[in-house]
Amino acid sequence: MRQTKVAQRYAKALFDLAVETGKVEEVKKDLDLIKGIEHKELVLLLKSPVVAGEKKVAVFEAVFSKHVQPLTVSFFKLIFEKGRSVAIQEIIEAFMGMYRDRKGIKVAEVTTAVELSAEAKAVIAKHLENSAILKGKQIELKEKVDPTIIGGMVVQVDDQLFDASIKHDLQYIKRQFVKNMYVSEIN
Repeated sequence: MRQTKVAQRYAKALFDLAVETGKVEEVKKDLDLIKGIEHKELVLLLKSPVVAGEKKVAVFEAVFSKHVQPLTVSFFKLIFEKGRSVAIQEIIEAFMGMYRDRKGIKVAEVTTAVELSAEAKAVIAKHLENSAILKGKQIELKEKVDPTIIGGMVVQVDDQLFDASIKHDLQYIKRQFVKNMYVSEIN
């Protein structure tokens, strides 16, 4: 179940507190660490509505207290005590969105038929940063591989879509042939 309103409120509270205490970068690093947990049982334990909040707090403190800021530990303690642990991922994503807004970072989702090299990613990011729409913004590339686009790329930034894929071109040509402007239309 999506917890977007709850996530937005908790993320805003954490972000405002991090700004107030001057620990935005540290909290972001903490959340990156927590988001990157690959231990399946730990993730399930922390999200489980069956496990009591006190147990989650104890496990969280045992695992993370030496690696994250006291502010982050206190925040997660509050989340577990209030029974909001199912929204952890959404809270982290909402916080990251606020962080990117504050830093002037735009996320560009780049879809290609094959995985991009590091050089290609750098070139794409540079072109996007120099574009008129994104002038002065930093670009964070999210790569997605979709073999069905055949070649080229599709770039999406916010609600702007640039489709330079071969699939798009082939669909355009198909529409032109179906339309066939050389045959007069009879009504």
